Amino acid sequence: MSSVNVKNIVFDIGNVVVRWAPLEIIRLTFGESCSAEDKAKSIFQSETWLSLNKGLLTENEAKAQYKETLGLTDLECERLFYYVKQTQILIFGSVDLIKRCKSAGYNVLALTDNVHEIVSHLKTAYTFWGLFDGAIVSAEVGLLKPQREIYLSLLSQYDLNAAETVFIDDMLYNVQGAESVGIKGIQFESAFQCEQALRSLGIQL
Repeated sequence: MSSVNVKNIVFDIGNVVVRWAPLEIIRLTFGESCSAEDKAKSIFQSETWLSLNKGLLTENEAKAQYKETLGLTDLECERLFYYVKQTQILIFGSVDLIKRCKSAGYNVLALTDNVHEIVSHLKTAYTFWGLFDGAIVSAEVGLLKPQREIYLSLLSQYDLNAAETVFIDDMLYNVQGAESVGIKGIQFESAFQCEQALRSLGIQL
């Protein structure tokens, strides 16, 4: 799988550029006494969160649904979405890697399952979003990884050749989704590991 002709490097955001830690969010919101795994599943694998990620709900509408379906209080909802945003700290080395990819002459893009309000927070809190030459956000296109259509949307919107594109994601099934449309894939573990994987594809940094 030669990649000397790669021109486009596409980054996921959660657990690639910034941390995404549902269990920590739950513990910070509800305390250590709750069953974090069950609570996280009820919130982050719910139809409400799915709809939020697909741009079908606003954050305030999601809060209202959580109050109705899960019996959350106003304060719990406020804490939940506070920690959803504030726990998203930068992953060591990732922004530097993005900068070096860009400096080396590659097109650098983002492809993320993400919520409008979270993206707004990330753009305000950090400077990395401005490094991207383009971005596909699930809430803006109404699609989620690993749906085939979200990768095709990336290729179509930015006129990318799949064979010239590599996608980096922490989740294997999302990487496989990209590979199913001809995009090369790297499963992210750390910025160092990711850089080594990029170099192994012939990418010069």
